[in-house]
Amino acid sequence: MTRLLRKLRADRQGATIVEFAIVVPVMLLMLMGFAELAYEAYARSVLAGAMQKAGRDTTIRGSSVKTATIDAIVLDQVRTVAPAATFATPPSRKSYEKFGYVSPEPFTDKNGDGIRQPGECFDDINGNGQWDRDPGADGVGGDSDAVVYSVTVTYPRIFPVFNMLGWPANAMATETTVLKNQPYKSQSTSTPKAVCT
Repeated sequence: MTRLLRKLRADRQGATIVEFAIVVPVMLLMLMGFAELAYEAYARSVLAGAMQKAGRDTTIRGSSVKTATIDAIVLDQVRTVAPAATFATPPSRKSYEKFGYVSPEPFTDKNGDGIRQPGECFDDINGNGQWDRDPGADGVGGDSDAVVYSVTVTYPRIFPVFNMLGWPANAMATETTVLKNQPYKSQSTSTPKAVCT
């Protein structure tokens, strides 16, 4: 019996199968992870290309009537890669008189805390009498306005096994583009008024 136990202990014939059983799950998980990341990068690049084209189409005069059509084209492009893709939130368009206005309204920071406090003067870019973090107007705006177009899509992951690792079942991609409307006529501009409230 002792001789048989010694012989079994020295036998290495099944070691490869055991090592393979230990290594394969880790290897498969790594391969699926790389494939998932590559798929996500490809979907994002398709979305970016579709957004650039849609952004250019949005800046042409008369595009405000076609925004739904332009949004549908963007989603169709993404669906060539991810057939079940949907908008996570409705696409948004905001217009600004100048590119420089695509930011919070500037204010005089008296106490240096970086936060606009009541009583600190600000430039009222959109003329509504109150400080705005985003002074843009909804929609495509007018001639020569800067337009920020944002889209967020969601689509199922290709490997559902990632749910077990805590990843969400759907991947999400967001893309934003900023372009200037065509200058078909002179733009009506206004000078921001300083408000101290």
